[in-house]
Amino acid sequence: MLNQLSNSIYYLSNLNEKERPTLGLVCGEKYSLVIDAGNSVQHAKEFLQEIEALNVPPVKYLVITHAHWDHFLGMNEYGATIIVNSLTNQMLNEWRGYSFDDASLKKYVDSNKIAPLCMEIIKNEITNRNSFKLTSADIIFEKSLTIDLGGKVCVLEKIKSTHTDDSTIIYIPDEKVVFLGDSAYGTTTNSLFHYKQSLLLPMIEDIQKYDADHFLLGHESICDKDEMDLYWKELISASTATESTSLEMALKCFERENNRSANDNERFFIKAFVNDQIINS
Repeated sequence: MLNQLSNSIYYLSNLNEKERPTLGLVCGEKYSLVIDAGNSVQHAKEFLQEIEALNVPPVKYLVITHAHWDHFLGMNEYGATIIVNSLTNQMLNEWRGYSFDDASLKKYVDSNKIAPLCMEIIKNEITNRNSFKLTSADIIFEKSLTIDLGGKVCVLEKIKSTHTDDSTIIYIPDEKVVFLGDSAYGTTTNSLFHYKQSLLLPMIEDIQKYDADHFLLGHESICDKDEMDLYWKELISASTATESTSLEMALKCFERENNRSANDNERFFIKAFVNDQIINS
C-alpha cells in the first residue's frame, strides 16, 4: 500500500525481509516520476499496480539512485525514460552483460559478483530469466539535472556518499522533501561494515544545502528534520572520536570529548569508523 506524504508525493515502504527498498512517486500536472525501480520484476509490478489505482499523471521518468541491484532490477517494467548519473550508467553496463539462468547466477555468486540473496530473489521474482536483459538508460547526467513534471520541479544531484560513489539524491523544492536513496548509509568492504570517514562531512554538506523537512531513505521509515539532524550529530561525534584502528581508544576518546559513554547508535558508528580505519591502514 502506498503512503501519501503530500498531494503530489507518495512512497512504497521498504520491506527488509525481501530486501526491498523504499520506492518513490512524485506527481506533477503533466507527468509523474518514479524514484528507484525495485529489486525485481515482481516488486516493480506491485508498485505499478498501486500507482495505477491513483488518479495521477502517467509515469514519464524513472530515476535510479545508485547501481545496487535492489534499486534497479525492476527497471524494465515502467516503460519510462530512465535517468541515471554517468557513474551509475557505467556500473549498470556491467549488469547489462549478465545472463540470468541458474548456471550464470551461481557463477556470479561464486565469484562474489552478486550476493546469494540477490540470486534467490532473481530466481523467485523475475520471470523469463533466460531472455531477461536490463534496458539501457535514456538520460545520463554528470553532476545535476532538473526535471519539470508540470508545476512540480525535481532536482537531481550526484553527491558524495559514505555508501557508494554513484549516489543520486532527488529534491522537490516546493515540498521540502528529499529522497536520499542509500546515500547516507555505510557499506561493506572485505566483510567489514564501515562508513567512508573521509566522505562523511562532504556528504552531509551536500545534503544539508537543501532546505528539507522530510527525508526518505532507501531502507528506513520517513525521517523529519530533527531525526536527520540527530543522525548527523551521532555520526559526526562518532567519527571525531575515531582516529585509529583501536575500538577501545575510540570509545575512550568519545567519553572524554562528550563527558558520557556512547549510546548504542554511537557505538555502532564508532565500530564502523574503526573498520574504515582498518580498511585504509
